[in-house]
Amino acid sequence: MKTMTLIKGVKVVNGSGKPPFQAEVLLKDDKIAAIGNFPTKKADLIIDGLGSYLLPGFIDINTDSDHYLSLFTNPAQKDFLAQGVTTIIGGQCGSSLTPLVYGTLESIRKWTDTNQVNVDWHTVSEFFKALSRVKLGVNFGTLVGHSTIRRALVGEEIRKLTAQEIKVFKRLLGEALEQGALGFSTGLSYAHSRQTPYDELKELVDIVAKNNAVYTTHLRDEREGLVAAVNETLKIAHETGAKTVISHLRPIIGYEKDFDEALRMVNESSSHIEVYFDIYPFDVSIVPVYVFLPLWAQNGGLEIMNENLKSPSVRERIIKDLAPLHKDNIVIGQAPNAPYWVGKTLGQIAENQSLSLPEALLRIMSVTQLRALLIYKNLNMEFIKKAILGPKSLIASNTASLPPQGQGFSEKSQTIKHERFTNTFPKYLRDMENSNVVLEDAVKKITSKPAEVFKIKNRGLVKEGYFADLVLWKDGKVQATFVNGQMAYEEGKFMDSPAGQIIKR
Repeated sequence: MKTMTLIKGVKVVNGSGKPPFQAEVLLKDDKIAAIGNFPTKKADLIIDGLGSYLLPGFIDINTDSDHYLSLFTNPAQKDFLAQGVTTIIGGQCGSSLTPLVYGTLESIRKWTDTNQVNVDWHTVSEFFKALSRVKLGVNFGTLVGHSTIRRALVGEEIRKLTAQEIKVFKRLLGEALEQGALGFSTGLSYAHSRQTPYDELKELVDIVAKNNAVYTTHLRDEREGLVAAVNETLKIAHETGAKTVISHLRPIIGYEKDFDEALRMVNESSSHIEVYFDIYPFDVSIVPVYVFLPLWAQNGGLEIMNENLKSPSVRERIIKDLAPLHKDNIVIGQAPNAPYWVGKTLGQIAENQSLSLPEALLRIMSVTQLRALLIYKNLNMEFIKKAILGPKSLIASNTASLPPQGQGFSEKSQTIKHERFTNTFPKYLRDMENSNVVLEDAVKKITSKPAEVFKIKNRGLVKEGYFADLVLWKDGKVQATFVNGQMAYEEGKFMDSPAGQIIKR
């Protein structure tokens, strides 16, 4: 039996950039059946959208619900639904949940406790089968993580891959893409990937290009070496022809000139290559605590780094080499073994324990065994606004959907949600309105454009025959969210009808 829903009285912003138009939209099961005027049409559910805009569901191209394992522990993904997001993409920054050569999840340990889930898959196809049993609230697609495969091949060792290892890597990547992964990601600023040679990256991205997939990269350096890192990315895009997205391009305070030059390079890149970047409309980064260690101390995996922290001489050298810290710019977002620190600033912890700021940071590292997550106010908001308005920007939250009590490393762990977790897309739309960007242009950047870049079929537009991923938008707020024809959220209430689907290339 087919289910029919009629949405009346709305102005449709269809996602293509076309101006809004008045229409009624008829949904049949999971698709948009018709757009027009249906004064006598009967339906199982009739929604009066008077005064509202009807938009395509938003596509968040850089999310962490896989990294936190909340796809399994919190499959409703309500934080996304409440802000109009109907499709999310994981596997970012070099870490994915598949393919798993040995069935282990080392590459996501910086985010969460990997013991939360019993892994019963290896390949992408097996992973999708396992995930389909979970009943997700949103649509989900994944990239293949560079570090996920690399660490399976060489463990915690940091070295060049052999010719045979490269051959195996290319085979695993090709098979993953054939089985429906949307692309390939690298996390080149993280300890295990920072020294990855260019030639290795190029060979792997060649496979991405041959499969007409997407390459995304967390840059090798976001400070002094930002311009060089962007130049490396543009070079790979040019030499391979792979469609490329720079992950969370950020104007770190103190490096605005470098960011401005990097932004110019991307926006003015050759028409022969297709390069974008994703960005969020907030001035904070959410980072694992170990990234504050000097580069020389970020070696050998968490176990070795934790052992090194026990050495007084190593601690003394770390404190000497730490970047300048500000007492109010770092807030503890998640602290395994120390939930009482969550929500506190670095300055508050230092004062409470009679420590200097560097000593307090090392205390946090030691107690949490380098698994704390920090909310770090380190970005220049004016440069973010400028970047968002540019032609190559895509919007992404770079967050996970977590349950209200927090999805942490144990039942006793707590997590605080920055506004990035819950309000990225509504804030973006309101910011665009305040910047005099017409709604249809703002909507295109978060609907049909990401669908086009990642080749997500039949989504991103309000169009007959497309999947009915839809958002009712009124007075700067999400009024309702539909996922595959099912109402999932309405005016603060969530429906117990998970309708998310697996997105395959």
